[in-house]
Amino acid sequence: MYAVIETGGKQYKVAEGDVFPVEKLAQDKNSAVNFDKVLFVADGEAVRIGQPYVSGVSVQALVVDQVKDAKVLIQKFRPKTGYSRKKGHRQNYTIVKIEKINN
Repeated sequence: MYAVIETGGKQYKVAEGDVFPVEKLAQDKNSAVNFDKVLFVADGEAVRIGQPYVSGVSVQALVVDQVKDAKVLIQKFRPKTGYSRKKGHRQNYTIVKIEKINN
């Protein structure tokens, strides 16, 4: 059984036991989170497609950790003018583990 959920403006294909990063959630570590924006559910031969969401289906997950991604450097340079700028960015992520897909 697997499902496609939407969170943080992105879509993820999930199955029970999956551990993956999503955009930062406001939950604490080791707390439960419920994803109710389910776009698609497949259970063996039965397939349910939402328009846009499947009603009555949710995905329960556990927040494993709150982490930051590696630093991405942004550098601008214009030759012969003495202009250069260097910035960095670290994106925040929440690591979640899928506990159960409620049909």
